[in-house]
Amino acid sequence: QVQLVESGGGLVQAGGSLRLSCAASGSISSISVMGWYRQLPGKQRDLVASITRDGTTTYADSVKGRFTISRDNTKNTVYLQMNSLTPHDTAVYYCTVSRYTFTFGRSGSWGQGTQVTVSS
Repeated sequence: QVQLVESGGGLVQAGGSLRLSCAASGSISSISVMGWYRQLPGKQRDLVASITRDGTTTYADSVKGRFTISRDNTKNTVYLQMNSLTPHDTAVYYCTVSRYTFTFGRSGSWGQGTQVTVSS
């Protein structure tokens, strides 16, 4: 089992930046893909960004050019740098990891979520 601890959420003005962190512990050797989903009230949880162990990244179209995902394998930590934030980015952000690429987002471990609020 993998435990995930998220940090970095908070309140920021439109146009500002936040950096989310997610530290993994437990069965960390089994992690292949790490990434972030977000969920707005009344909506499903959708992919924000993901990154594989070798550094291959995937981004939702809505965040391309503004968000950057990275990971530090020595620290078992994944980061999400969020720039040019808008109120549309207001959501609960969840860190997730998966043992296999094809199961990412469907099977694996999830963090408790961290609230990001962007004010206008």
